[in-house]
Amino acid sequence: MADITAKLVAELRERTGAGMMDCKKALVATEGNIDAAAEKMRMEGMVKADKKASRVAAEGRIAVAVGADAIALVEVNCETDFVAKGEDFVALADAAAALALAQRPASVEELVALKNGAETLDEQRRTLIAKLGENLTIRRFEVVAKAAGPIVHYLHGSKIGVVVAMAAGDETLAKDLALHVAAMAPKVLSAADVPAEAIAAERKVIEAQVATEQAEAKADAEAAGKTYKEKPAEIVAKMIDGKINKFTSEISLLGQPFVKNDAYGAKADEAVEKTLKAKGASVARFVRLAVGEGIEKKVTDYAAEVAEAAKG
Repeated sequence: MADITAKLVAELRERTGAGMMDCKKALVATEGNIDAAAEKMRMEGMVKADKKASRVAAEGRIAVAVGADAIALVEVNCETDFVAKGEDFVALADAAAALALAQRPASVEELVALKNGAETLDEQRRTLIAKLGENLTIRRFEVVAKAAGPIVHYLHGSKIGVVVAMAAGDETLAKDLALHVAAMAPKVLSAADVPAEAIAAERKVIEAQVATEQAEAKADAEAAGKTYKEKPAEIVAKMIDGKINKFTSEISLLGQPFVKNDAYGAKADEAVEKTLKAKGASVARFVRLAVGEGIEKKVTDYAAEVAEAAKG
């Protein structure tokens, strides 16, 4: 049996980033062949990564890469906030953002297949899973190209990332809009951009609410011995349309009250669109990514788990 020295173990640890005992086991299994040990650990890491793939990864960070003509945002996820703050995880996220900006891949699948040094992003991700013991995913990315005006980005810690590309306007206004997008989370640029299916779904909800309100009003009137007069169909239709307009305004950047209105001498409830018109400005595109957005997190009731274990 080959002599597994501390120096050999340390060299393998430096190469793989794995724990000392794991390195020693791999060297013993390969009779001291450091290259074979490194490959063995890499392959075992891939298996471990596949086993962890079903675990929910809803923490993480938003990484940004800034170029002269575009800005890239990437969301990379893990299972705990502790791992999200680690150097290795941050380096993976930064590498993903840099590659997204440089190569402009069409999908996440194309992004993770890109080489970062000797390995692809996906190979580095899977190796890191074995090292950190958590599921890691490169979930999504956006590359926003510069338009005719300035392009800016804003990071709220590491959890929310925003890019705003102006078609016209100055950088100060662009930065204020980025803050607004981070705080108010608009889904689309204008009401016209709200998908028809989203409006149809909201209309069904509103129609049901209006019908319930009408029925309750009728029941209250009858209980009080009063005659109830139903609203004309055209009035009900206008009520529903008004609520739909309110819905589309609330989720569109141009329709929302600007959070920085006080800095522009505008009334608190004036929409972003009005401020932009007053400044001769317009937005070409914006993107907002928030860590874990849309991921269903598992809520663990530890007290219940302990109580159940105690019963057992």
